[in-house]
Amino acid sequence: MAIKIPKPPLPGVRRRPKPPAEPDGKPRVSPGQQAAEAGIDIVGWVDERTSASGFLRGFLFRKVPKGTNWYYTLGSATMFAFLSQAVTGVFLAMYYDPSATRAYDSIQHINNDVWLGSFVRGMHHWGASVMIVLAFVHMGRTFFFGAYKYPRELNWIVGVVLLILTLAMGLTGYLLPFDQRSFWATVVAVNITGSGPIIGPYLADFLRAGPEFGATTISRFYALHMLLIPILIAALIGIHIYLVTKLGTTAPPWLKAKLPEPIDREQV
Repeated sequence: MAIKIPKPPLPGVRRRPKPPAEPDGKPRVSPGQQAAEAGIDIVGWVDERTSASGFLRGFLFRKVPKGTNWYYTLGSATMFAFLSQAVTGVFLAMYYDPSATRAYDSIQHINNDVWLGSFVRGMHHWGASVMIVLAFVHMGRTFFFGAYKYPRELNWIVGVVLLILTLAMGLTGYLLPFDQRSFWATVVAVNITGSGPIIGPYLADFLRAGPEFGATTISRFYALHMLLIPILIAALIGIHIYLVTKLGTTAPPWLKAKLPEPIDREQV
């Protein structure tokens, strides 16, 4: 007859130790501890009403395949480049004037008069190239690793749209300095767009805000560059991250899947 051993009692909930007390019996709490406890209470209050901790736990603590390396950080690097572009773009928009007569002067004011203006504009200028390069390399890694196959086809389509929007954001931002080089380069790019079949001429007229380049063209490019395209990119990045979290990442192609070992009769 088997003897049933009772389960050991579960340990009690560990409570936070009380702070040391003063001679008069009142607890001795420093201002730093008070601020830390207030922050913890606020975070707990928000989490109790949003259950954000469960989402963050599933988002941050998830299994990754064996062989994951630095190639898998290209997507995060691209997102960081986008965030850098967004932050520096907001600061530049505070001083930029999207007018055909004052755009060039506002850029010179940012470079020469605004504190750290040239530095922030340089980050934004070169950050655009960095973001485009990272997006292409990330797409190349996804293709060569076969991460576009079932069940990740939708995530691949979202990534392709993100790449197109990244190129469009670079094109619309190139005109904004409104110097000779940016103006004529944009004229060439829009003319190439207008040579496309069916929708090419309509798309070129939409970008020019009319049949020819005019005073409203720079306003059209500024609105696309600052409002429409970044909002679309941010929304698609959210969908992209959700699908990556839900479907997981693929293992490198040089790792072979292990077949299940045969079961012996003795193990049955």
